[in-house]
Amino acid sequence: MSAQPAQAPVPVSPLAWALLQALAEEGVDGGGDDVAVSLPRLGKRLGQGVSVLMRQLSLMGEAVIGGMPGPGWVQVREEGGRWTAQLTEAGRAFVAAQAAEADGEAPAPDAEDDADAARALAPLARHTVRVFGEAGLPPEGMERDDILATEIPVALVFNGISHAVMMATPEALDDFALGFALSEGILDRAEDCRGISVHAADGSAAQLPPGVPGVEVHLDISTRCFERLRHRRRSMAGRTGCGVCGVESFAALDLAPERLPARDWIERVDLALVLQAFSQLGARQVHNAQAGALHAAAWAGLDGQLAAVCEDVGRHNALDKLIGHLARAGRLGEPGFVLMSSRGSHELVRKCARVGLGALATISAPTATGVQVAELAGLRLWGLCRAPRGVLYAPGALQQR
Repeated sequence: MSAQPAQAPVPVSPLAWALLQALAEEGVDGGGDDVAVSLPRLGKRLGQGVSVLMRQLSLMGEAVIGGMPGPGWVQVREEGGRWTAQLTEAGRAFVAAQAAEADGEAPAPDAEDDADAARALAPLARHTVRVFGEAGLPPEGMERDDILATEIPVALVFNGISHAVMMATPEALDDFALGFALSEGILDRAEDCRGISVHAADGSAAQLPPGVPGVEVHLDISTRCFERLRHRRRSMAGRTGCGVCGVESFAALDLAPERLPARDWIERVDLALVLQAFSQLGARQVHNAQAGALHAAAWAGLDGQLAAVCEDVGRHNALDKLIGHLARAGRLGEPGFVLMSSRGSHELVRKCARVGLGALATISAPTATGVQVAELAGLRLWGLCRAPRGVLYAPGALQQR
């Protein structure tokens, strides 16, 4: 397989690099002059559809996306219904520079090795610590091995454009990326994602500190969703930030969700059912039992049994992992509820409402805004769920009788 470049002026995905190499090899005639290559021919060589190639090529042209001009490596033309692409002078120089660099160094890992390296990252790490103050320990303390939760930067890349970098536990990252895309409104449904690949980031190119790994999760999404995301990025680049939660304006907080449909089962999510599910959660938080620093998001059916539990250092990340898991299994529309080992913040309520989850129960109290958003959305919200007590803060959209 072709080697991915070790460094580049902008992030280069394995598909982008394969495209550049194919154009460099096939886009030359017998006299050494540049010629255009048809997209169907490129697609056949790379095993990709023309629409996928078009999206990738658009990112390597000169168009301004998200307020940033592209690198101008390729030109795409249409003549008589026939689409072609060829390298520009800048593109050929880039490919040549990367090839020269690779000749003098060990080749970068290919996409499969890259994915294996990313997935090999463990959610927990062992660290030597010194413990003080325990009964029986000497005044100078005692060294022991401790288990810590792993937290690494994870870049979420949509059709080659890096949209967000989150600090997350490196486990179920494909579920995390899909859940994030759905709960943040980037995708309308799981089918809008055509493929997900996970890759270890180049630490030097990403300017990560030594010993800190990074991961890129690449999502190939539908043209409709990608165009909407590009528009959102242009809006963000053109406005002055208000400084609230890192978003660009008050409107971007999106605190007025569409109302959920009434469910005839929603009142069955009562205190007994919620506490039955919570009674099982501690035993299912296997990473937190060792490290003590991870949140959990779980899914329970109307029988009160936990069907899935996802853990992460971030409560939002844990919920996104759960949403992605449920979306992959086609279970987002099933009766049931989400449990969280956290407070009921407005972001968690909003994420549940956006993907159609009708009920949420948290072990700690909600915020006032969380309750407001739940009431607006018609989401059933339980909080302070610590047996034998629980508080119903919002009843949810009840079926009319």
